[in-house]
Amino acid sequence: MSTNKNYVLSITIIGILFFIFGFVTWLNGTLIPFLKLACDLKTDAEALLVTFAFYMAYFFLAIPSSFILNKTGFKNGMALGLAVMAAGAFLFIPAAMQRSFTLFLTGLFIQGMGLALLQTASNPYISVIGPIESAAQRISIMGICNKVAGALSPVILGAIVLEGATQIETQLAATQDVMSRSELLQELSSRVILPYGIMGLVLIALAIMIKLSPLPEIESDETSAQKEHTQGKSILHFPYLLLGVLCIFLYVGAEVMAGDVIGPFGKSIGISLDETKLFTSYTLWSMVVGYIIGIITIPKYIKQQNALALSAILGIALSIGVFFTTGYTSIVCIALLGFANALMWPAIFPLAIEGLGKFTKIGSAFLIMGIAGGAILPQIYAWVVKDMTPSSAFFWIVAPCYAYILFFATKGHSIGKQKS
Repeated sequence: MSTNKNYVLSITIIGILFFIFGFVTWLNGTLIPFLKLACDLKTDAEALLVTFAFYMAYFFLAIPSSFILNKTGFKNGMALGLAVMAAGAFLFIPAAMQRSFTLFLTGLFIQGMGLALLQTASNPYISVIGPIESAAQRISIMGICNKVAGALSPVILGAIVLEGATQIETQLAATQDVMSRSELLQELSSRVILPYGIMGLVLIALAIMIKLSPLPEIESDETSAQKEHTQGKSILHFPYLLLGVLCIFLYVGAEVMAGDVIGPFGKSIGISLDETKLFTSYTLWSMVVGYIIGIITIPKYIKQQNALALSAILGIALSIGVFFTTGYTSIVCIALLGFANALMWPAIFPLAIEGLGKFTKIGSAFLIMGIAGGAILPQIYAWVVKDMTPSSAFFWIVAPCYAYILFFATKGHSIGKQKS
């Protein structure tokens, strides 16, 4: 009874963490149009530096995070990650006061640093705290926490910082006086001070809560079978892990395209900012539906690798839908990619770290580095969309991603893996 109670408590605490970094991560969908307005940016390529700064932090901090976790343990590492995220949130205050895009990007990078540490700790934690066969189910539960928060965050922040956005755009276009224009932009920029100040305080409080919580430390030490399998090896001796890193890179890139780029995509086909500011939440609600299905079906009715394969096939089909449709129909296809994406992370992560033994933490760090796909693919889109239609640019970026994910689901995850 006590063991079961501790297990439920651990799941609940990690669920809170997934809610928090879902809320913070998916604010980017609102920050992209907001900062384009407030910082008077000229192109979508500049505005999409928001995702670049945020997700590149994972690339640079993932491996250092694994070494930090070896020193601190999982629980203290999670608390430290929350504190770093708070520092990034507080940096938004001087950034807003100075209307400095560079400071905003720095704050986002610091938040990404904290999330890199938090995710390097929490993802393997939730994977190995129970049977590996049901890891996708547990991560799906975490995904619901993450994506419900993500669906709420653009609605909440959008209501605060992008209220009357179309009217503001009209005013800016009509205002020729430099002083009046500056005052209007400064008023807009200042709207983020209160929400990000509150966010910083909440993150500090959560860091203290995690530090004082009874969350048990877990060991990723090898079993006797794994010791024999990993003896004398390095992390590079696990080809399925390396294939998994690329899979995460492409999956996260496709997920960010569906979640954060859907707004600029809608704007580029003539939909007003008052409408596009909500598009990210549509993608995330469709992901929530996918997670619920995952909880019900994995592993009772379907293996996690089969769920991944079906999700990849659906992703390819919806990508084709984006290519061949226009207007709101193409927006619906992009939003439904959230449903296709939902079970990908929950399946890829445990498939890629299974059997790593003593290499679990560094393997997790490699996978977290793959989140940099969320930085790279939107930038590619921002440049190629200059020379082709938005739907064509979107298709040629995301369709190959889903094709590779299908390969990993059907074959890649088993290459070099010890057979039990």
